[in-house]
Amino acid sequence: MLSEGSSFMKGMILGGLFCLVLSLLSSFSPSAQLNPEDHHHHHIMAPSKEDLRRLSEAQMVELGHKVRVYCVIMVQPKVLMHWATAKDTWSKHCDQVGFYSSEAAKALESIDLNEQDEWARLRKALKHAFDNAGDLRWFFVARPTTFAIIENLKYLILDKDPSEPFYIGNAMKSGELEYVEYESGIVLSYEALKRLVEVFKDEEKCPERGRTLWKLSEEKQLAICLKYTGVFAENGEDSLGKGLFNTKSVGSLIADGMTKNPSDVVESCCSDLAITFSGMSPNQMQVMMFGVYRMRPYGHNFHDSLIFLPPEGSDND
Repeated sequence: MLSEGSSFMKGMILGGLFCLVLSLLSSFSPSAQLNPEDHHHHHIMAPSKEDLRRLSEAQMVELGHKVRVYCVIMVQPKVLMHWATAKDTWSKHCDQVGFYSSEAAKALESIDLNEQDEWARLRKALKHAFDNAGDLRWFFVARPTTFAIIENLKYLILDKDPSEPFYIGNAMKSGELEYVEYESGIVLSYEALKRLVEVFKDEEKCPERGRTLWKLSEEKQLAICLKYTGVFAENGEDSLGKGLFNTKSVGSLIADGMTKNPSDVVESCCSDLAITFSGMSPNQMQVMMFGVYRMRPYGHNFHDSLIFLPPEGSDND
């Protein structure tokens, strides 16, 4: 039987440990650190065809040249096939692209960040992109398992000002924290990334290494740091309210659509202006490339009033 003295000491130790755990948890709780009065995300929609009709031909040509995107693609040697496929397909439509790797890879050219921690690596990649983007003012962050239609992204941000703090994607909420899902792709304006790079210097607000008992995902770490600078998650969607940034593949979305509305699968599936699809195999990404950029039904003419020209010297489709 334990003596009263030893029981008391054990109780004191356990109580002290419990208080320490509570202290650590509260030291980096998003809801504790962030201002509860901060507003929630709102919806970002692309301009309508009616909006475009008000523009002159010269204005539309200028816009087609003006909206340019730097793609930040986070890769690792263990996903070499996805990496190679992203390089061979949709990334060719980016105005500038950087493949940021955890380590050097002999097979493919990349920017070696020599960093295994995913959050620290993302920070380094975003800082490098900001410093090397030249006159590009929009940044798109993606994993190599994401397939992106860059022209649709440019259409979404066509009338948006990159000197304003935009942070766009598939917006979600966890407790008091609103964030953009990494799997869907993340869009940052120049001003948003500028503020983010600045807050990276403040270890109290935006630590490079986690200081809590649990590890927050990169997407939530990013949202916390951005929220400190007054940049909030925005949900990208079309005029019908359909999301443009998808965390599933086309096949999965079609299967979901068949379950929800078997009489009209197309209507219940995806937006015509979808920007991203995720979780696809390299072969599926090649099929997407064919369907999006190469296949055209004979006899049908496409008269889009706005054309986004490919990067100079690009061999894209």
